[in-house]
Amino acid sequence: MTLAVWIPLLLPLLAAPLARRLAEQLSPRTAALTLAATATALGTAALASLGLLTVTGLLHLPYAAALAHFTPAGRLPDALSGTQWAPAAAAAALALLVIGAFAARTAHHQLADLRRARRATGDAPAGLRARLRRSGPAALTVLDDHRADAYALPGRPPRIVATTGMLAALSAPERAALLAHERAHLAGRHHLLLAAAEYAAACHPALRPLRGALGYHLERWADECAAAEVGDRALTARAIGRAALAASRAPADPRPRLAPAAAGGPVPRRVRALLTPGRPRSRRTARTLAALALAGCLAAAAVTTAAAGHDLHRAVETAQGERPAPHH
Repeated sequence: MTLAVWIPLLLPLLAAPLARRLAEQLSPRTAALTLAATATALGTAALASLGLLTVTGLLHLPYAAALAHFTPAGRLPDALSGTQWAPAAAAAALALLVIGAFAARTAHHQLADLRRARRATGDAPAGLRARLRRSGPAALTVLDDHRADAYALPGRPPRIVATTGMLAALSAPERAALLAHERAHLAGRHHLLLAAAEYAAACHPALRPLRGALGYHLERWADECAAAEVGDRALTARAIGRAALAASRAPADPRPRLAPAAAGGPVPRRVRALLTPGRPRSRRTARTLAALALAGCLAAAAVTTAAAGHDLHRAVETAQGERPAPHH
């Protein structure tokens, strides 16, 4: 456990840049799923490592040792001695408290933002039965506001929210492309991927850059879906560009962070990608190596976390007298 428990805390420093580079060489949907899966896996492994370090420190306390039913002569092995692990356990416990506080604060703000947006659309708070009921197709809610804005609002029922200012800034075909873009966000449940990246970033600072990269590829995913639905890539690119331009003239109130919008992200880059279709050119060997390296990082995080947990479990069994102490 001495070495294994630290590896999941170090791997994000290598894996996060690898994931971002690999995502640039994949289709938008595959790139978004890769980034979300990478952030979730590495964040979970880092959280588990911090938990193992904390538990190791707690088991050196007399009260915790008694709760764990250690024998009178039972103690953890030298590799897990209190003198060596006390500072690391204290730091891990503090990190877990900070992560918990940040995650709770993030969840509070996200829910408050969604409730505020729901109230703006005239929706009453849904009860448990309404939340469990299968939702139908997304409805369009038009807000009387001269400021241009449009976004996909998740929930029960899902809604596409657009202001009169945004609809007036676009032609009828462009409005169709805009609505198709927002429907793609809701159909793909992109808010869940954004939430996963947000909480993963709370678990490890090196995972924070994945949030912005994921947001871009989710917008590109929705762009491609909209272009396929309306059958015109140039029209979709024009709709996105005009929507972003209209939104920049008179910025609307901040929308919920889990409500993706067509006018978000690096719009010129998205427009360029729509007008030059096809997967980004890259050497197949380089893409394969990046994918293998990322897969290796994720496998190493999973294996070392499991190994550290197994080592601690064996050490506790030894201290409880259920397993003979190893001979050196």
